[in-house]
Amino acid sequence: MIRFGLLGCGRIAKRHSDLLGGGHIEGARLVAVCDPVRARADAIAAKFAVPAIYDIDDFLARRDIDAVSVLTPSGLHPQHVIACAKAGKHVVVEKPMALRLQDADDMIRACDVAGVKLFIVKQNRFNVPVVKAREALEAGRFGRLILGTVRVRWCRDQAYYDQDAWRGTWAYDGGVLSNQASHHVDMLEWFFGDVVSVHARAITALAKIETEDTAVATLKFRNGALGIIEATTAARPTDLEGSLSILGEGGTVEIAGFAVNQIRHWRFANELPADKEVVEKFSVNPPNVYGFGHHAYYQHVVDCLVHQRAALVDGLEGRKSLELISALYESIETGEEVRLHFAPRLCRLGMTS
Repeated sequence: MIRFGLLGCGRIAKRHSDLLGGGHIEGARLVAVCDPVRARADAIAAKFAVPAIYDIDDFLARRDIDAVSVLTPSGLHPQHVIACAKAGKHVVVEKPMALRLQDADDMIRACDVAGVKLFIVKQNRFNVPVVKAREALEAGRFGRLILGTVRVRWCRDQAYYDQDAWRGTWAYDGGVLSNQASHHVDMLEWFFGDVVSVHARAITALAKIETEDTAVATLKFRNGALGIIEATTAARPTDLEGSLSILGEGGTVEIAGFAVNQIRHWRFANELPADKEVVEKFSVNPPNVYGFGHHAYYQHVVDCLVHQRAALVDGLEGRKSLELISALYESIETGEEVRLHFAPRLCRLGMTS
């Protein structure tokens, strides 16, 4: 039994606590929660009959915690992950793992030195339609990849950003690219491979925040394919979609829904009998933007810890998408195409005003 503690009891903590505290993850249970905002910690603690702790040092000193899910603002992830590692706790950290590449490197190093595992939450990789598309990719059914597109058309009104002072700030959050679209950026890179260069533009259209709420970008992949990122939290009045399109010489797949979780198109030049089953059985539209991947994700984490297996998205894998996101912000600031790998100069992620 892997005993989990939650560090941070904000908006996303409901999803994590429902799974761990509700007994939905085989081999895992929730044993404690921590947040300096007592009302938040108390609410989750009362729901699942676990202790509420308000000081991180007291929380990490508990011997009944094997792994910590770090659900704090993105800009605080580095210090919290490193503190967990020094306390000998395995770490699950929400996306993005950090806002600065140097911080990501420090987190990876701290976990390596402490001998603990670092898992980055990329639950969309575990959505069943995405798993099926990945199987098709690995079987060579797409052939040469031509074009990949991700679209994040979500609604985040001013009330969402006003929930917490850190939302929409450079120091602790970033904009739609680093927050809401980080899963989709990761997905694009996971399917299409290394990125050679990016060119991006962004605006702050509707929200009163420091960062962008709308962005577009073009990418060039090492394999010769092109990519497009379209991301906004300015869709009104409700969420529209979170999607991934994969176009290759041998076929096309588009996974849409609110959370990259509903097959919209599944077409291959060389059809297989199983293709009809894929569309009929594995196309599921979730009730909200979080999708169903968290359940499979946590089951994967437990399996890795119990059987000492490698994580699908460890610190190094999580760093890859952070570098790509940093390059997008660098391009936004310079107005120029940015090549990877690069050292950020003007990217404002993680910087105080």
